[in-house]
Amino acid sequence: MINATILSYTTFVYFAAFLLYLLYMVMRKPLMGRLATYASLLGLIAQTVAIILRWIESYQLGFGHAPLSNLYESLIFFAWTIMLLYLIVEWRTRNKTLGAFVTPLAFLAMAYASFSPDINSHIQPLIPALKSNWLITHVITCFFGYAAFGLSFALSVMYLIKSLDKQGSKGLFIKLIPPQDILDDLNYQMIVIGFLMLTLGIITGSVWAHSAWGTYWSWDPKETWSLITWLIYASVIHSRMVRGWRGKKIAILSIIGFCCVLFTYFGVNYLAGLHSYAKS
Repeated sequence: MINATILSYTTFVYFAAFLLYLLYMVMRKPLMGRLATYASLLGLIAQTVAIILRWIESYQLGFGHAPLSNLYESLIFFAWTIMLLYLIVEWRTRNKTLGAFVTPLAFLAMAYASFSPDINSHIQPLIPALKSNWLITHVITCFFGYAAFGLSFALSVMYLIKSLDKQGSKGLFIKLIPPQDILDDLNYQMIVIGFLMLTLGIITGSVWAHSAWGTYWSWDPKETWSLITWLIYASVIHSRMVRGWRGKKIAILSIIGFCCVLFTYFGVNYLAGLHSYAKS
């Protein structure tokens, strides 16, 4: 399948982008930053083409569904949403240092999808529970929420690294990281975007569950952990708006929240439940 070949090469393009962003931070060479952006954009375009080709191929095989139905396809889409959202943020902020912390997330998602022997990359027919018009809406909203939380995680790590620079050292790596107040504000913006998208994802998932299983909520492991993740990020927003929390506390809560996102995404797929099909 040509789409799988393109996606495999895209994995290495994202790794190259990570190295270029890292070299940009260490060497402070603007050329490295531009090359990193071009590599990220090239990877995103190639990945977009591969996703479209996979979608077309599913119709040629007689299945005819969006490539969002199993763990392989969701990992590919997860990496795509991360890179799309990151490039938008880079374009708006004109700062490339975030790329050194975000591109590894996309690379690891692509690498796990492309090279893990436990993941089936073949296009498969949808199981009955997935044959719904809600599939695209639910998956898109959830994964854009996950991507925003991924950027929030990266910004939180940057904030904590910056906080280690107590005396304002001139270290090349730390010096290029934006000031902590900028990181804190951008982190909160990503959390709000992710929270809104996750909320929409839970709502669309509930409506879909009612049409598929006859109930809006069944306390399935994935539903339960999605709620836990939602509550954690709701507490972050509440702490910011009501209690005035900023900085390190928000960064730590964001990292905890993203750990819950990863468990919601990966961990519960291997537990018995209505969403256990996602691992196949």
